[in-house]
Amino acid sequence: MSGIIGRKMTSRAISALNINQFLRESRVFTSRTYSSTAKEMTVRDALNSALDEEMSADPKVFIMGEEVGEYQGAYKISKGLLDKYGPERVLDTPITEAGFAGIGVGAAYHGLKPIIEFMTFNFSMQAIDHIINSAAKSNYMSAGQISVPIVFRGPNGAAAGVGAQHSQCYAAWFGACPGLKVLAPYSSEDARGLLKAAIRDPDPVVFLENELLYGESFPVSAEALDSSFCLPIGKAKAKLEGKDVTITAFSKMVGSALKAAEILAKEGISAEVVNLRSIRPLDRSTINASVRKTNRLITVEEGFPQHGVGAEICASVVEESFEYLDAPVERISGADVPMPYAANLERMAVPQVEDIVRAAKRACYRSAQKSVPMAATA
Repeated sequence: MSGIIGRKMTSRAISALNINQFLRESRVFTSRTYSSTAKEMTVRDALNSALDEEMSADPKVFIMGEEVGEYQGAYKISKGLLDKYGPERVLDTPITEAGFAGIGVGAAYHGLKPIIEFMTFNFSMQAIDHIINSAAKSNYMSAGQISVPIVFRGPNGAAAGVGAQHSQCYAAWFGACPGLKVLAPYSSEDARGLLKAAIRDPDPVVFLENELLYGESFPVSAEALDSSFCLPIGKAKAKLEGKDVTITAFSKMVGSALKAAEILAKEGISAEVVNLRSIRPLDRSTINASVRKTNRLITVEEGFPQHGVGAEICASVVEESFEYLDAPVERISGADVPMPYAANLERMAVPQVEDIVRAAKRACYRSAQKSVPMAATA
């Protein structure tokens, strides 16, 4: 099947003589236009618009996964794309992550730009050999002769009431592998700009979304609504400026960190919230610059504490900014257990706003309490 896709699409995509015919047959229309003023947009719509515009701009881009076509996507991220681009570029697959991830990597070898959707990143474990051995390592092992421009995307981390096999955060897992770029957006602008960057990138990108964020609306600037908009990979963003304590977070936990910062502000503590956006490469310079300003660090993530993203951030700060620290670094993470199914235990296993508030107050010596919450503080 990979060979069929490669021969059929590459020849049509690369041949200048056939571009116009290809676009007509695939029903590709010009990129949508937006008003010049900022607007509210859900993360779902931001992702959908990014896919639409990149597919319109580049006929080598196609989407493949379970229910991405006729069903419009399990989370409706690919809504409308089958009707617009046809079944050659929006491919429904059987339930076999290893199969369609491998086909996608093969298509990327041919010069196409596949977007592989996993219904949840927990299921990407079925395809781990293709993601790591076939995609991530190929450029290095070929001495730069093989480029693998592929995006693996889908929901990552905890949802609600879906149990351990649908709730794991894989940011640290994929972030540990050379050859991959790993992105984790929070807002609609993040989702739109980073997905466009991922699709245009010549290397394999793991794009970690969050199911609970899909329906949330965020303001999107006029600049971000332009079809040429793209965010740089590997660059964090200070979502909130502060001077007393740095709080790093990514994906859904950015929202929790911002809520914690609001509470802390009422108690006279000025928190700086850094939205990581990129797990690999990690923006160490922005993180260390913030810590050198605030002299304190709290890391927040949904994943497990051992070998986590927070652990890597702590190591970077200790190596580069240890003399600036006025308090021990604290890591807020998920509990070191598979996700419980019961709602009350699930809440205890995921970092809560109050966990972040308590840690920040300890770092600022505003609390004598040194207890360890269920959402592990390491």
